Amino acid sequence: MTVMRDIAIKDAEFVPGEQAVTKFQDFQNDDVLFSYCALPEVVEYVECFTGSDVMAMHTMLINKPPDSGKMTSRHPMHQDLHYFPFRPADRIVCSWTAMQKINRENGCLVVVPGTHKGELLVHEYPKWEGGVNKMYHGIQNYDPSQPRDHLEMEAGDTVFFHPLLIHGSGANRSKGFRKSISCHYASGIAHYVDVQGTEQETIANEVVELVKKKLGRDVNISFADVWKYKSRPVKGQNLLNST
Repeated sequence: MTVMRDIAIKDAEFVPGEQAVTKFQDFQNDDVLFSYCALPEVVEYVECFTGSDVMAMHTMLINKPPDSGKMTSRHPMHQDLHYFPFRPADRIVCSWTAMQKINRENGCLVVVPGTHKGELLVHEYPKWEGGVNKMYHGIQNYDPSQPRDHLEMEAGDTVFFHPLLIHGSGANRSKGFRKSISCHYASGIAHYVDVQGTEQETIANEVVELVKKKLGRDVNISFADVWKYKSRPVKGQNLLNST
């Protein structure tokens, strides 16, 4: 499991425990948290996208603490496929569930309707004055004038979306947290692709370097290997990780 912290607290001498955590990632080996990914009420809809062979590929429990004032709790507008070396995109879906009331004040999801029909765009780190969290890539030259929908949700509400959908979230301007849980799924008969030489090469190299640093030793590992480790079967065949 990976603990993510906000860049705004990196130099702080003391930050209360829960407030120091932005999110937990990669909880595929925690049976309690992973039970969300296998909920029949969730998988029923996931199968509409993946088919009957279902793999959980990316898991997150998002805490989103109150913003420090530097606006670093916001997430730039992006497409999830930017991070994924597996295809086809139409057989990937995210299930994102609110764990409490979520609104514009505490940083709800923001989506650009219809963009799931487009292409994967070039991403980079936004040039924000207060800094940007690690891996928070955003769409290069994003046009903020595009019509957007703010997804205000009640606890238990769930949204399912395509990996090409342009989305992000605002800063948490409230005094509380904004908690949600999510899982990205792919078809168990999907396949990995080589992202070298594509717009995904930068994030691939960044992820691999981070994993090597975490392991503390020289290892021969690829971007696809990282995702094989992060994934876990939910039901049906797992041909995705068989090669």
